[in-house]
Amino acid sequence: QVQLVESGGGLVRAGGSLRLSCAASGTIFSLNVMGWYRQAPGKERELVANINSGGITNYASSVKGRFAISRDNAKTTVYLQMNSLNPEDTGVYYCHIEQRLWPAAPRKDYWGQGTQVTVSS
Repeated sequence: QVQLVESGGGLVRAGGSLRLSCAASGTIFSLNVMGWYRQAPGKERELVANINSGGITNYASSVKGRFAISRDNAKTTVYLQMNSLNPEDTGVYYCHIEQRLWPAAPRKDYWGQGTQVTVSS
């Protein structure tokens, strides 16, 4: 069982910055990908960014160049630095982890409870 706890959400003006954190606890395998998804009311949940245990990152095109994802493997924590925020970034941000015991093992996914990010114009 894995638990993900997010923090750092809040209200910020357009052009501002916010930093999200997600701490994972429980049984964390060495082969994993941690990341952030977001969902606006009435919209589908979408991938924002993720980073695997080797440090390889992936970003949605809409946030590339503005957001930066990083992780602290010792703390099993993932961060999302969000700069140049705009109202379109508003939504509930969910932490996510995908992991495998070994490469051929079934994938397991876990989600955090979400943290609200609101960007005012």
